[in-house]
Amino acid sequence: MKDLPAIKGRYYIHSLIEEGEHEQQDFKFAISDARKIARSISAFSNNSGGRLLIGVKDNGVVAGIRNEEDVYMIEAAAEMYCRPKVDVKLTAFKVDPGTVVLRVEIPKALRPPVCVVEENNELRAYYRVKDENFVAHPLMLSAWKHYAADDGALVAVDDNHRLLLEIIERDGSATLEEFVRRSHLSTDTAIDYIGRLVASSMINLEYRGGRLVICN
Repeated sequence: MKDLPAIKGRYYIHSLIEEGEHEQQDFKFAISDARKIARSISAFSNNSGGRLLIGVKDNGVVAGIRNEEDVYMIEAAAEMYCRPKVDVKLTAFKVDPGTVVLRVEIPKALRPPVCVVEENNELRAYYRVKDENFVAHPLMLSAWKHYAADDGALVAVDDNHRLLLEIIERDGSATLEEFVRRSHLSTDTAIDYIGRLVASSMINLEYRGGRLVICN
């Protein structure tokens, strides 16, 4: 590649492919839409970071990148479609003669969320769970908002907090819907309340069985 010289990496790339797709790794056969790549960048950044292997099919077959436009598309995804922009690191690896795979390293966001500028100019955050990207749950957005605004103030333990802990102790976790039903708070108020508690490390959020739950 003209602007990104490829280094030898056949065994290294195949060792990564053997891991399969997971919470810190995704395969991309080709890049046709910078905004779609931005969603993957957002998802990894808002979790614990990760990497994309460009030029690898979903089944792990190495196809190689098509041309240098893939590099520019990734840069556009990180700089034009991510808010704030993400400082990704690109490395090209020569796997076979004439076949190059691009590794895109995506750092964990210091202050999530990293959002994507969607078609209607709406900002939307994503999150990586196992080998899939999801639109970030409102509870996560609330927690991130309160993390960013943290001024060191203590959060008072009240009846709603005790109710939430009671549900968690009984069922092992709680859902937003059940907490709203039993607390009689509005959904928006409950989301803000839970976000404050998560930001204060009094409770946690965790994906279980494909859904976000509240736990200790």
